[in-house]
Amino acid sequence: MDTVVRNTEHLRRKLLRLCAMVEENARRAVLAFRSRDRYAAVEIIKADEDVNLMEIAIEENCISLLNAASRDVEDTRLIVAALRINSDLERIGDLATNIARRVLHMGQSEQVLIPQELSTLANRTLEMLSNALDAFVDLDTEMAQRVCERDQEVDRLNRQMYDLVQERILADPAQTEKLISYLSVSRYLERIADYATNIAENVVFISEGNIIRHRNGDVFPPAP
Repeated sequence: MDTVVRNTEHLRRKLLRLCAMVEENARRAVLAFRSRDRYAAVEIIKADEDVNLMEIAIEENCISLLNAASRDVEDTRLIVAALRINSDLERIGDLATNIARRVLHMGQSEQVLIPQELSTLANRTLEMLSNALDAFVDLDTEMAQRVCERDQEVDRLNRQMYDLVQERILADPAQTEKLISYLSVSRYLERIADYATNIAENVVFISEGNIIRHRNGDVFPPAP
């Protein structure tokens, strides 16, 4: 195995470790939100520093490999995609932290019934993230395409949350602050799904060299 191959394989392993870290933080953030677990929220926020450090290390690794004198087309695609995926993973980590901060903001106050749409949105988002990362592990382009196709469902659920929150605020203005927190979490989850879609698109790029970004565009206008 030559030096370039060894180095790109090392890069791939580091990226897979970051995938595992970020997926775990996203899952823990959703669980903390559902249970109002302040301790877990604090731990998620602390763990984001490890994500940031790993993201920097991977970026430096990619730059070093891009400066290498010799590499084939497949290695170049992997390095370029790794830079993109690395950035998307870091942003997912930030969004998981944002959800955790919402848990701390909401505290242990009186529960507000979580709309089914928000629970479904959380489940769909975590499934998309898991599937996108699995697609990267296996370089499974069919699974990656399915992830891209599911993004519109998450967008639709997020838009429904805007309507539901508006209705509930009008019905009970005293719940406004808590409902706005739910709306923020909905938006964070929708963004995580967007980044999962980006990762899936890069799986196709690594495997086939095809750029499919913007080919799975929304058929709805963006949420306000």
